Amino acid sequence: MNRLKKPLLLAFIAAAFIAWFAFDLGNYFTLEQAKAYQYSLQESIVAYPLLSSALFFVIYVVLTALSFPGAAVMTLLGAALFGFWWSLLLVSFASSLGATLAFLASRFLLHDWVQHKFGRRLSAMNRGVEKDGPFYLFTLRLIPVFPFFLVNLLMGLTPMRGRTFYWVSQLGMLPGTMVYLNAGTQLGEIETLSGLISLPVLVSLVLLGIFPFIAKSIMTVIQQRRVYQHWQRPAQFDQNMVVIGAGAGGLVSAYIAAAVKAKVTLIEKHQMGGDCLNTGCVPSKALIRAAHTMHTITRAPAFGIQTETPQLDFSAVLQRVHHVIRQIEPHDSVKRYTTLGVNCIQGEAKIVSPWEVDVNGERITTKNIVIATGARPVVPPIEGIEQVNYLTSDTLWSITEQPKQLLVLGGGPIGCELAQSFQRLGSQVTLAEMADQLLIREDADAAALVLESLTRDGVDIRLKHKAVKFEIRTTSEGESTQFAVLEDTQGRHQDVAFDAVVLALGRVANVTGFGLETLGITVNERRTLEVNEYLQTKYPNIYAVGDVAGPFQLTHAAGHQAWYAAVNGLFGKLKKFKADYRVLPAVTYTSPEVARVGINEKEAADQGIDVDVTCYGIDDLDRAIADGEDYGFIKVLTPKGKDTILGATIVGNQAGELLAEWTLAMKYNLGLNKILGTVHPYPTMSEANKYTAGVWKQANKPERIMALLEKYHRWQRGRSARDEKKTDIADHQANLQEK
Repeated sequence: MNRLKKPLLLAFIAAAFIAWFAFDLGNYFTLEQAKAYQYSLQESIVAYPLLSSALFFVIYVVLTALSFPGAAVMTLLGAALFGFWWSLLLVSFASSLGATLAFLASRFLLHDWVQHKFGRRLSAMNRGVEKDGPFYLFTLRLIPVFPFFLVNLLMGLTPMRGRTFYWVSQLGMLPGTMVYLNAGTQLGEIETLSGLISLPVLVSLVLLGIFPFIAKSIMTVIQQRRVYQHWQRPAQFDQNMVVIGAGAGGLVSAYIAAAVKAKVTLIEKHQMGGDCLNTGCVPSKALIRAAHTMHTITRAPAFGIQTETPQLDFSAVLQRVHHVIRQIEPHDSVKRYTTLGVNCIQGEAKIVSPWEVDVNGERITTKNIVIATGARPVVPPIEGIEQVNYLTSDTLWSITEQPKQLLVLGGGPIGCELAQSFQRLGSQVTLAEMADQLLIREDADAAALVLESLTRDGVDIRLKHKAVKFEIRTTSEGESTQFAVLEDTQGRHQDVAFDAVVLALGRVANVTGFGLETLGITVNERRTLEVNEYLQTKYPNIYAVGDVAGPFQLTHAAGHQAWYAAVNGLFGKLKKFKADYRVLPAVTYTSPEVARVGINEKEAADQGIDVDVTCYGIDDLDRAIADGEDYGFIKVLTPKGKDTILGATIVGNQAGELLAEWTLAMKYNLGLNKILGTVHPYPTMSEANKYTAGVWKQANKPERIMALLEKYHRWQRGRSARDEKKTDIADHQANLQEK
């Protein structure tokens, strides 16, 4: 019998829906029908009050339980028929009971299947519902953000108990029900057109319109009081904003605050400029430039230039790297930001309350706090790792000698960039990656070109390998050699000797050591701070940006987020802005570069988006051929039959520079036709963008119009279709005879 319960319930629901549409039952639940039958219904209610009330109650429950439209009309009609107080009793309990039945049906039919199939993705939501489910549901009931029936069905897929769902719905829907019923009592009094502009009706309609906003404001106040209830708010503040961390996100936040004349303090415990300036973007690109120069010199004979074997001075390469850092340092210096109006403090910050920060023994009160503490490289717990000379992207720049044998763990952007650079500078590099391709987030064809280039440079690439152990082995002559034991997916081991190993296995957010534990600010499954769409943490006046907030570990993403955090913190009471990640470019600076904005084929497939893929090979581009850089491609994703750009991937020389046009086009909704209609100078690499648009246009040309144009031009030549056919046959026969 238990096996038949679900089929029977599904059959009942299906029969109800068939009957609803077959008999056009929805026509009976409109305002016009309600008004037409109002008087006859009122007569029945007077004659049979209890029976009428029971029938109304049952119909309301059935409509709600089956998620049919008409509940709103039933609410208004109920008030017009039964009066405010009696209809409030009927509608309040009927709506809650019907909602609970829909909730239970959804749980019975779909809960187990949904949790089994999507349990991992829903784990965060399940934890949130278990912790604060009643509050979330109460907010949804009080502020109708989602349709009434969707809340019922979706909540049935969560761990919330049915009893909790019922009483929270009963309380949460009560204020809204009262507003609707009040409107219904007034609509019931309308006898003529002049009644539409009567004061009671207008007041009721205004209440219907502004109730969600009033409810939202009330819920915001309640939620804030709930969050801040254990803290004493200062009567006045020293600063409008305190920013913790002087990397890209912190610097931009402080810059914006100072630019709008807010009083802002920037606290940094290490170096101004953060990882990007001191250990990340700037030094790595200086190293890449040196490696690219060496590679260009070795290619000189291909351009007819004979050179002697180039000699590398590795110490001079590092000197230039540090010189580049020193040249850029003034852009991020204390002196510059002090001149801009920022109060810069060197020290270790500690947040002691939502409005107070301690630094160097001084307590600063502030209206807002921006957390921009960045991230650090992951150091995995591999056996023996403390015995060997391991480096990270932070410590790499302190080396003084070039490793002859370098092992790089991790085939992401950092690992690939460093592996190729050191190989081109003369090291023998082995790159180990656990996945089956490099740059795992990119499409396979893009990653394949990078793999081909690194292999051609001489990098020994070990895909599907991970380091499981480090050892130092001593020969009989007393010489010590460092080894890594690599394990493949079959469990087979290989030994790799190295002078140094670079750990490029990702970065983990810096979320401890500065007071977040005291405030109870939580992290998500990515171990970054939990922030909302406005970049607010648990406390609305505390924001997080950059690597510590995620989801992108990119310098320009941190700066992008910083604008939202600064503006929302300083002006949020007037207007708040949701962080927009729709158009966020990213570049991997290998040779060839891999540049992308929007979604790629892999993400489109994961998201179930049906797309057209347009591809142009850069090996066909005149400027690329002239420069000897004729490799790579541009790939653009668009909706079927439309020129709207959903994403672009570029692999090739100067891909990062070429990407700017696609980023601009996506930002301002310019389609491929606009790019095709833009004049590009010849010969340039940027022409590849226009030719890509041309490939799309050729594949999407209107065939019917083309056929009509062909007929028009034939008519212009004064020839018929039969004449053209005869000519074509004659030409074909002549060609055959020549052959």
